[in-house]
Amino acid sequence: MAEWELRPLSLGEILDRTFSLYRRHFLLFLGITAIPQLLVLGLNLVQVLVVKAPHAAPVSTTTQFQAGPSTGLLAFGIVGGIVALIIYFISFLFAQGGTIYAVSDLYLGRPTTIGASLSRMKGQLGNLFGVMFLNGAATLVAFLFLIIPGIYVACRLCTCIPAALLEDLGARESLERSYFLTKDNAGRAFVIFLLYVALLYAAILLLMMPFGILAAFSAKDPNMLRWSMALMQIGNSIAAVLVSPFLLIATSVFYYDLRVRKEAFDLQVMMNPGGNPLSPSPRVPSMLS
Repeated sequence: MAEWELRPLSLGEILDRTFSLYRRHFLLFLGITAIPQLLVLGLNLVQVLVVKAPHAAPVSTTTQFQAGPSTGLLAFGIVGGIVALIIYFISFLFAQGGTIYAVSDLYLGRPTTIGASLSRMKGQLGNLFGVMFLNGAATLVAFLFLIIPGIYVACRLCTCIPAALLEDLGARESLERSYFLTKDNAGRAFVIFLLYVALLYAAILLLMMPFGILAAFSAKDPNMLRWSMALMQIGNSIAAVLVSPFLLIATSVFYYDLRVRKEAFDLQVMMNPGGNPLSPSPRVPSMLS
């Protein structure tokens, strides 16, 4: 049985269900989201606490013998950074998709776990990467034509990731699907984005700013400055972990609301409780239609 009644929702009800979902299953969403953020935090802490800035040294004949190892160390750092970036992005895709699947299961009354949600991303990484890349490219192109068109396109494409994963659509089809579902609803999507940005900046100010002030007062103490910067990184990661699930949960609930409004999704679930009500429509409407 679904945890919430499937029916058309007001914007306030969408946000209320978003916060309720997050609050009731806080550890679940925290565990899914923390994976990529912990990787980033680890890399940042290594950079701040372990890697030391080279001290200036007088020019001498020994400099030529230091060139080889320094170049090798630099190359190692670059390769390591690339590998770390790839690992982070794969983890980020898993976290994004795992959160969407977790919201879907919980919203439709099915139990789930961190492992079960993440395991459903097997075979979906390439498609999700394509969706996010195409979404980012479309939004960027719109922003080149001034800020307002860019914001509008971002709002119209906000449900492309739930559409791609829950309806098994390709990159282009998921964007067209989102554009169809959000027709006449861009304003509600904008409020969701706006609230997410406000929450993120509030969390960063609360968890990161105090250590930034401490770092400013510790400019003449290298050790204290190093630890202050490390604490800033920790605060930034905690803020990201706490706030990031909000946007994915909200867009998922918004996606279901749009399907209820435009496709009687609630009736589909009632008539086929044991089937797959998330199967894609026979024809995905085009953005040009």
